[in-house]
Amino acid sequence: MRDISDLNHDELPSASSLIKATVLAAALGLLILITFILPAEYGIDPTGLGDKMGMTLLNAEPVVEAQNNAQPSSLINASLDVPIPPVWISSSPYRSDEMSLTLQPDKGAEIKARMKTGENFVFNWKAEGGDLYFDMHGEKLNAGDEFTSYWLERARSTASGSFEAPFAGTHGWYWKNNGAEPVTIYLKVSGFYEELYRP
Repeated sequence: MRDISDLNHDELPSASSLIKATVLAAALGLLILITFILPAEYGIDPTGLGDKMGMTLLNAEPVVEAQNNAQPSSLINASLDVPIPPVWISSSPYRSDEMSLTLQPDKGAEIKARMKTGENFVFNWKAEGGDLYFDMHGEKLNAGDEFTSYWLERARSTASGSFEAPFAGTHGWYWKNNGAEPVTIYLKVSGFYEELYRP
């Protein structure tokens, strides 16, 4: 055992400095909790700073980081509970559309389809010139700024899949070019929807 009788007590921190350090550490921990952890993990943003710094995007529901040919787990689970009929009949006409757009650096744009509940389409898009941030999402009719995100990725140059509208409204993609060069997007959509357009 070490003998501590020879310690210089003048060099040890005082009780008041220990209390100050403890209070400062607790305040810093509370600041980190309110500014970063609550918005990112739970979607609670009491100060609004989490939204401005993008922390609330980390908790966006139901965002699914998709992998090749992956489907959102909620759709997979739903398909296990409800049998899907082999034939789907639509009163809407079948249509196919192709659109392209070029995004300059730090610019974003959307392409959307007007759809009724249950209408569906298959899609393929590719980006030439670099990867893009994208969010496949939908808005209910007269929803204002509210939207439902289906598939979000921070860097991707192509995506393919099928989509069925869970509600009437607009459904589509938002892309943003975070790179330094222009990127051109080529989109192909076929299925049952009212129109494909750029807002």
